[in-house]
Amino acid sequence: MGEEVRASLLEIKFVKETSADPRPISPFGKGGKGDFSATGRTNPPKSPCFQGGLQWRTVVKFLNGLRKHHTMFRCVVFAVLVYGWLVPASLPAAEKLTTIYSARVMSQSMPWMAQEAGLFKKYNLDFNLVFVSSSSIVTAALLGGDAEMTLTGGIGNVIAYVRGSTDVVFVGGVKNVMTQSLVAGGSIKKPEELKGKKIAVSRIGGNTHYFTIQALRRFGMEPNRDFSFIQSGGDPEALAALMAGQVDAAALTPPSDAKALANGFQYVVYGPDLKIPYAATAFVTKRSVIAKRPQVIGQFMRAMAEAAKIMHTDRDFVYKVLGKYLRVTERAVLDAAYNAEIKALESRLVIKNEALQAILDEVAQTEPRAKKVKPQELIDSRYLDEMEKSGFFDQLWARK
Repeated sequence: MGEEVRASLLEIKFVKETSADPRPISPFGKGGKGDFSATGRTNPPKSPCFQGGLQWRTVVKFLNGLRKHHTMFRCVVFAVLVYGWLVPASLPAAEKLTTIYSARVMSQSMPWMAQEAGLFKKYNLDFNLVFVSSSSIVTAALLGGDAEMTLTGGIGNVIAYVRGSTDVVFVGGVKNVMTQSLVAGGSIKKPEELKGKKIAVSRIGGNTHYFTIQALRRFGMEPNRDFSFIQSGGDPEALAALMAGQVDAAALTPPSDAKALANGFQYVVYGPDLKIPYAATAFVTKRSVIAKRPQVIGQFMRAMAEAAKIMHTDRDFVYKVLGKYLRVTERAVLDAAYNAEIKALESRLVIKNEALQAILDEVAQTEPRAKKVKPQELIDSRYLDEMEKSGFFDQLWARK
């Protein structure tokens, strides 16, 4: 090897600086035929070959010297190119996103499905899921900046909007009807037999509380006058209270209701038959979050769209995930819950006006301003519209 090449090799040294230029190295310089040149490329490329990193001008000088020794030159260039192809450049950092959900139930299990199916990784999201039992508390956390997305019932968000927190916005829906049921044991078999009884609900102001009021009003019964509520903190806790005899009945959501039946309890009111319109499970964020991070929210919604497809088409996978997160493994219980709930889950994440209107009508009894609010004001459908117009939904559902 000539003295010029040896001198070039001796000049190579490590430095701290690295480049932000992701383009690959051209083996023939700027013009494609001449010497390696820094002309037109004053910074070294951010290739794994040079991270650490070698001074670019010294490397150029070394390769120009080595070029006189044709065989060795070609070997070095080939090695550099192959290494660059086999070792990919660093991927962009995953986008952090915190989401709060309010119930450990099947209708709020889409983030679990997405996590287990690798969808958050697919959409480059560093996803953090937090459980808070109560839609009103979830809404407060959203408004306080503790999360950027929520999966919850609509009541807390609608109340916040009516009271002036118009930053709240619905971007998608999972369930637009109520599917809770009232379950009891012993001799209680009819709704009228709940008079004077204690009924477990997850939270006052939550979905199960609202369902119980709406369901029993159809039988001429009112809370406090005809029955009382006991807050349990969640669906599994309500079931536990019922099985322990601490309450006379419980408002339960699948799969908890099916588990109660498997333990000898019976339906007093079967909710799916009532088809009560209500934004029971929805994706809710803030307009200000969309303005700051529109692409991140879009990535999340696409992940949820794929999770919805899994929910409707891969029963075995759904059972596996529900078994892991809810510790429900009995096939008969899962079958009963899935068969009842899947009919109510939106395959394309639609949030329906009538579901929000039902909540507005309920809220208007104590908040007169709700009468002036239109459900359309609460919805931003840009992500659903984009997935429809781009053909994303059609392509997703066409896949087997």
